Amino acid sequence: MNEIYLAIRRFLHYRFSLHEDNAEESDTIESIRKNVEFKGANLWTLIFAIFIASIGLNVNSTAVIIGAMLISPLMGPIMGVGLGIGINDIELVKKAVRNLAIATVISVITSTIYFWITPLHDASSELLARTSPSIWDVFIAGFGGLAGIIAVTRKEKSNAIPGVAIATALMPPLCTAGYGLASGNIYFFIGAIYLYFINSIFICVATYLIVRYLKFHKKEFEDKAYEKRVRRYILIIVLITAAPSVYLAYRIVDRSIFENNARAFIDKELIYTNTQVITRNYRYSRKGNQIDLLLLGKELTALQIDSLRKKLPAYKLEKTKLNIRQGLNAKNELDFSQIKASILEAVYKKDSTAKGDAYQDINMPIPDLSNELKSLYPDLANYSINNIEIKHLDTNKRDTVTLAFLNFSKPMSDAEKVKLQRWLKSRLKPDSLKLIFDN
Repeated sequence: MNEIYLAIRRFLHYRFSLHEDNAEESDTIESIRKNVEFKGANLWTLIFAIFIASIGLNVNSTAVIIGAMLISPLMGPIMGVGLGIGINDIELVKKAVRNLAIATVISVITSTIYFWITPLHDASSELLARTSPSIWDVFIAGFGGLAGIIAVTRKEKSNAIPGVAIATALMPPLCTAGYGLASGNIYFFIGAIYLYFINSIFICVATYLIVRYLKFHKKEFEDKAYEKRVRRYILIIVLITAAPSVYLAYRIVDRSIFENNARAFIDKELIYTNTQVITRNYRYSRKGNQIDLLLLGKELTALQIDSLRKKLPAYKLEKTKLNIRQGLNAKNELDFSQIKASILEAVYKKDSTAKGDAYQDINMPIPDLSNELKSLYPDLANYSINNIEIKHLDTNKRDTVTLAFLNFSKPMSDAEKVKLQRWLKSRLKPDSLKLIFDN
């Protein structure tokens, strides 16, 4: 039994040891030190990378954004902070923090200038993706930082560092923060800076862990109480940074579960021959979740609606309120003639400009735009986007119109409506799009 244990231990040590091809400690420290300071070529490289990343975010090009991350030198001072903490080199920590702050400020100013002068002001999906950090960003930064510092401590350098730069994605949040300042959207700025802060903190933590695992020699503090105080501050910063992201991740997962259950409930229970669900909205809230449905056709009886509500617990929707709106004369309800007129208007407009008889598949999935729309329009209460088929009785020709129903807590201006329609067209690329507002 002891021989088996030793064999397993030898195997694990052989496969997972980080000491085999470890570079000299002094070489690793010097390598990180050289990349800490931002001046001259390093600073200009950073500025150019920020411009490239800003353009990529602006035109929604993932390839361009990846290119910017590959040439970005931001990892240097962040690893410098982690190394300084790991070896008790407070001067290195101060120098790295100072240079990281300078790089961050210059990056945000550069991206702000770009987004201020660019003629393209709509928020792309790549931009919006950097405004809502979650626990997954903590994991990505942590694992990316571990991979990065392990690569730096090897004798033979691998391609891990460019990969870490892409995975941890330090550049896009800074550019998004600049977009937030240029567009006056403080929520974009706060969300993006927080994401950047998460990435930086956990790359530092990962660097510290590997430095300690490899037993780099520490500098001795003369004041032991000061050493303990510094470590306590570092732990507090890590916890404060991680806690909100854990909460955000819980909310994201919980919302996803609610929407999946609500979708299953509607698809399985609301199957009627003469009644159709025309719009469905899922309202996720701390005060209580709601499913809001708009039905057309034969009205459901009170008994049928009550039966539906009793089935909610079977789909784990016990605390969910079911709102069913039906009937052409209901208050605050869309008039059927309005829907019909809007669809026909869109179809005729499409017919007059169509270059061919290409037909868009009505079953084409509509992506979930909840997070993007909520980031762009905080006053949006609920929405529904569906592909609706129009059949011409005289020619038997079919057309598909993408109908967007949007409900805002505050009325929108005409200019905002036009901007929203332009963004949806760019995002969904429908054959024909019609917006209906219910304020």
